Amino acid sequence: MWRTLHSLPGLLAAVFLITIATTGAILSVSPALERSDATIPATGAVSVAQLAGRVVTHYPQTEQIKRLASGVIVVYYLNDGTPEADRVDPLTGLGIGAFQPSPLFRWVKDLHRAFLRANDGRLLSGATAFIMVLMCLSGSFLLARRSGGWRSLLRPLKGAGDRRVHAELARFAVIGLLLSALTGGYMSAVRFGLVPEPTGNEPDYPAEVSGGVPATVTSLKALQETDLNNLHELVFPYPNDPQDVYSLATRQGSGFVDQSTGELLKFQATTPHSRLHDVIVSLHTGEGLWWFGLILGTASLSVPVLSVSGARIWWARRRSTGLVLNNADIATADTVILVGSEHNTTHGFARILHEQMVAAGRRVLTVDMNDLARAYPSASMMFVLTSTYGDGGPPASANLFMQRLSHFHATEGLSFAVLGFGDRQFANYCQFAVEVDSAMSSLGVRRVDEVAFIDRQSPRLFNEWGNRLSKRINVPLSLVHNPKPPIRFEFELTDRADFGVQIHAPTSILRFGPIRKTGMASWLPGRQFRPLPDFEAGDLIGVVPPDNGIPRYYSLASSKSDGLLEICVRKQPGGVCSGLLHNLKTGDRIQGFIQPNPDFRPAPGRHPVILIGAGAGIGPLAGFIRKNDARNPMFLYWGGRNPQSDFLYQPELDRYLEDSRLTGLATAFSRTENRAYVQDRITEDAPTLRDMIERGAQVLVCGGREMAIAVSQVFNDLLIPLGTTVDTLKREGRYLEDVY
Repeated sequence: MWRTLHSLPGLLAAVFLITIATTGAILSVSPALERSDATIPATGAVSVAQLAGRVVTHYPQTEQIKRLASGVIVVYYLNDGTPEADRVDPLTGLGIGAFQPSPLFRWVKDLHRAFLRANDGRLLSGATAFIMVLMCLSGSFLLARRSGGWRSLLRPLKGAGDRRVHAELARFAVIGLLLSALTGGYMSAVRFGLVPEPTGNEPDYPAEVSGGVPATVTSLKALQETDLNNLHELVFPYPNDPQDVYSLATRQGSGFVDQSTGELLKFQATTPHSRLHDVIVSLHTGEGLWWFGLILGTASLSVPVLSVSGARIWWARRRSTGLVLNNADIATADTVILVGSEHNTTHGFARILHEQMVAAGRRVLTVDMNDLARAYPSASMMFVLTSTYGDGGPPASANLFMQRLSHFHATEGLSFAVLGFGDRQFANYCQFAVEVDSAMSSLGVRRVDEVAFIDRQSPRLFNEWGNRLSKRINVPLSLVHNPKPPIRFEFELTDRADFGVQIHAPTSILRFGPIRKTGMASWLPGRQFRPLPDFEAGDLIGVVPPDNGIPRYYSLASSKSDGLLEICVRKQPGGVCSGLLHNLKTGDRIQGFIQPNPDFRPAPGRHPVILIGAGAGIGPLAGFIRKNDARNPMFLYWGGRNPQSDFLYQPELDRYLEDSRLTGLATAFSRTENRAYVQDRITEDAPTLRDMIERGAQVLVCGGREMAIAVSQVFNDLLIPLGTTVDTLKREGRYLEDVY
């Protein structure tokens, strides 16, 4: 529900939102520019009487003096019968230039308020403010859900690309955008009479005045007792009319001043409603709060980026899932399909199941696992299609499922089936699906079929599951889904460094470059090489052996901006792909595709980053260090076999220590006289690591599964004094693993 409330209004109103936000950002500069031109005397230094006396000296035909919210003093006067306005110096009364509002800002303000139209435009602007409020609220709920709860909103976020940009910008800007939208919505509501305007600020004109000889303006007591910094405006009496009065408006209220006695007449204090109205206007426009206006303007600049990234996210999701039609609601759905996916690929399979069940006459509701309701009163059947992320964990759209399941009330007669998606080459193949199946069964829900698994998105296995399920639930199903194959690229080996041959554990650092253009393409102007695909250190490359269609995945140790693709590969006994890679010679080519791995990245910011790896697992960690141009604190714990034979990346690490991209390095070697493993170094540095964790450090672990388990155990021990665990840090996005 929250995703729908967030995405649909945003897509429909994107152009208006961008217009309102961009013009608002431009207008936010105006109060700051005005403030830079203003001379602001200290409180109590200049009275309104003194200011008026100085102004009248230079402008004898003064009609009005106004103090703008920025502090600029403007005098309105007659010059040979022609009305004019000047900005004046409050300390001297001298003019410092004509007061002429910028035509550009006036045009932008009209565009911002009414899209260059009259009342219809103002109505549309108010509706856009309401949509912004709706998007801020729904986006906040989505952010909280993604972060693991409201208390986790400020913790590091996982992910990369559009999703990461969208979430980080939204987290930065949501309060400013919400405040701008609420205050703008209020002003629009006042404009159209939906909210009452402030009343009671204008006093009645005095029935009697002294009518005596007018005194000099500097001698009027009421003006002497009014500080300039409290002034809104002072309107002068009509010349040669002893019955007329000065009209005085200040922060405290409004009244009239007898031009003969200087007495304050009919003073009306500002009402609380008026004060609140003025505060809301200041918060929205920045007038009188120029610094706050700049903050809101900066937040508004995020809207174009949020709109574009949000649209791209929506399109990517729609492209991978297809448009789900006939989605029933919670109350009437008799079939519920829950989807757990990291990169939306599982949604494609769920869509096929959804369509087939609808065709069979079922009322089907398909939602993310995180959107599990407390109950589905009409449901008799529930299917859970979920992938597994990392070391047996939940994917992004299911990271809150187990928590929500603890509050789930299963209706009588409800049955379920779980289908897991994964890759058999990983040890915890479909582990999360197994855990979901067990948790559902423990609630007493009847299992329709044993948990089933789909290896590498196999269309054949999906169809076989559908055929088996069809017989068990007595519903005709023909589940055919062929996910779009990844785009393959060719890479040419340009350099390699080999280690570990002496100890019979060959490991190589392989660097691939782009392919040089050939044929007619080589004669065209521009680059002479085919561009590399987009990737970052920590992403994966799926290498497809020529005689074997099953890809093998390797973590990338470089980013596209490095101009090369780098991997660190240990040769496995009998390994088809590792053997192929180790036999490559300079100039040889491989085929592969990029699989983003956005949830294995160092978090931005100045918090320490603790990198832990063993063997070839150092690859992406070296890539993270290489990209640490900001010199944020980064520490590496790495384990090898022998420093003379397989100290991977030693020259690079020494260079990174020298230029401070790497803050500290601790190594452990298991084939030396002083045998040690990486977990031993962690235990030795437990107090230091505990202090870094307490200061918000993030831990990234890459390498073999046994090493990762041992590291997790020692970390749990050192975390005991802090009252936390590795599992807690994982939920907070502060303990990430890329293990194999």
